[in-house]
Amino acid sequence: MTDSSYRTDALIAEDIEAYLEQHQNKGLLRFITCGSVDDGKSTLIGRLLYDSKMIFEDQLAALEADSRRVGTQGEEIDFALLVDGLAAEREQGITIDVAYRFFATEKRKFIVADTPGHEQYTRNMVTGASTADLAVILIDARKGVLTQTKRHSFLAHLIGIRNIVLAVNKMDLVDYDQPTFEHIVADYRSFASEIGIADFTPIPISGFRGDNITTAPSANTPWYEGPSLIEHLETVELKSAAAQDASFRMPVQWVNRPNLDFRGFSGLIAAGTVKPGDAVRIVPSGKTSTVARIVTADGDLDEAVAGQAVTLTLDDEVDCSRGSVVAAKDDPPERADQFEANIVWMSDEDLIPGRGYWLKLATQQVTATVAQPKYEIDVNTLEHLAAKTLSLNAIGVAEVTTDKPITFEPYDESAPLGGFILIDKLTNATVAAGMINFSLRRSQNVHWQSVDITRDQHAALKNQKPAVLWFTGLSGSGKSTIANIVEKKLYRMNRHTFLLDGDNIRHGLNKDLGFTDTDRIENIRRVGEVAKLMADAGTIVITAFISPFRAERQMVRDMLPEGEFIEVFVDTPLEVAEARDEKGLYAKARAGNLKNFTGIDSPYEEPENAEIRIDTTSITPDEAADIIIDRLLGDA
Repeated sequence: MTDSSYRTDALIAEDIEAYLEQHQNKGLLRFITCGSVDDGKSTLIGRLLYDSKMIFEDQLAALEADSRRVGTQGEEIDFALLVDGLAAEREQGITIDVAYRFFATEKRKFIVADTPGHEQYTRNMVTGASTADLAVILIDARKGVLTQTKRHSFLAHLIGIRNIVLAVNKMDLVDYDQPTFEHIVADYRSFASEIGIADFTPIPISGFRGDNITTAPSANTPWYEGPSLIEHLETVELKSAAAQDASFRMPVQWVNRPNLDFRGFSGLIAAGTVKPGDAVRIVPSGKTSTVARIVTADGDLDEAVAGQAVTLTLDDEVDCSRGSVVAAKDDPPERADQFEANIVWMSDEDLIPGRGYWLKLATQQVTATVAQPKYEIDVNTLEHLAAKTLSLNAIGVAEVTTDKPITFEPYDESAPLGGFILIDKLTNATVAAGMINFSLRRSQNVHWQSVDITRDQHAALKNQKPAVLWFTGLSGSGKSTIANIVEKKLYRMNRHTFLLDGDNIRHGLNKDLGFTDTDRIENIRRVGEVAKLMADAGTIVITAFISPFRAERQMVRDMLPEGEFIEVFVDTPLEVAEARDEKGLYAKARAGNLKNFTGIDSPYEEPENAEIRIDTTSITPDEAADIIIDRLLGDA
């Protein structure tokens, strides 16, 4: 390496270090651009990157070449090409995913999310908006307020974004006409007031020409006296600044215990400020203590604020673990297990009311079920529509129940403690985003009553280990026959048992349920709760239900202590089960006279890891019963 090249590398390193030092203490604004298709979102972001000099010379050269290739007039640059990085997007001329870009000015740093304009990508828009402080709603000056404009405005407001910029774009294509701009602003204001947007900032712009983007006023809009877009972005209040004024909240992500001399609680501060000496309360334990130190990788702090990741040490040994919330002593957050929530459905598979999903809120994870929606919101008309479920991109209001209380705050008050996601337990795919409106009063009025006789004492009195033998298989597979033999043999062995059969239960407990997927799930939920109560009484419970869905069988498994749920898969081929059809159900289903029949027009999901598999084509029911009992008593 030559001396000159070394000096050049050193100067470059110095420039980078100076740049980083210059920007590290600036505030960060996250914002989202949204609107209808071809309103110019990507062009606007490209212009912001270009004018803030956040592209390198080789990128600029490539951009100029690409602009010529796609047919841009003269020497002009197509700034949208700077953002539309995916080849598929360029070929189709559309943006189909969320693109995040960083740029900075002398006053502030920015992260901008360019979201797709198509209705079918609503879930992408919600993802981009979830962390944003501000939304730039773009409108094509030639088209005015469109359906998708209303949709994205509603979603932005629903997500909790209160800083709205109405950027009326492509003013150059309407000759910078002031009445056109004012008419669009009036139309938007009329709609915005209906959905609760009390204030917004309208700006006439041209992303392509650069009018009112980084400098104001543009000579083309002498009638406009407001700020340029970048001037507004540089001065708007940050969400983090507002969060610092709230009561202190820090969800605990990790208990930091590197040695016996140190025990700290690590997490991201969701709201408020904290200092050594502050009194705090741990939720849910309710224990109180005092902050001793605020520890970071760069040393202890005298104060920490919302948005900072820190480790707190306390003066006392208190009950605190992942999922707990360290809060201001005199103003802790609520706890409940039933809520009303807004839900944005993000999965191709429809919501199944009553099915158990993982609910993740801050650092808490619990099982949750969603009731049939109260209504679905037509975001184009704001009409409340009757709905039995939610499909992809639908937005609805529904009651959510968790299997144990969680620490929360309404989403309007705290996005970190009011926003959650739902996860499919089998695929681990995120299926929905939710925002808690409030807890249901009944969740506050129902409390667990402690009893003196424990489940272990019940089992000891019966001299047996409780269990749930869960028979599953197609109709006609032989579940009920084998289950009945198992109970008779256990009875002769002086075991305390009870048999819950699918047909018998539907004569009483579940007589109000049909055979839709939703009703089948509720059928299994109720049976699972009954089986759990009987197991708590020390009984060996035998159930015989088709129970076609893995998720619901897993739901019942999760209700019971480890090892007490024994899944018995009665594995009988469909043609064999159909040949045994003494009740004539398969014939009715084949003829179309019996809807939602498992194996014909409703699916059966075979167990993947059943404790016991019975092949009824190779052994007799009596032999099958002996295998099951040997396994049951062997575990005991």
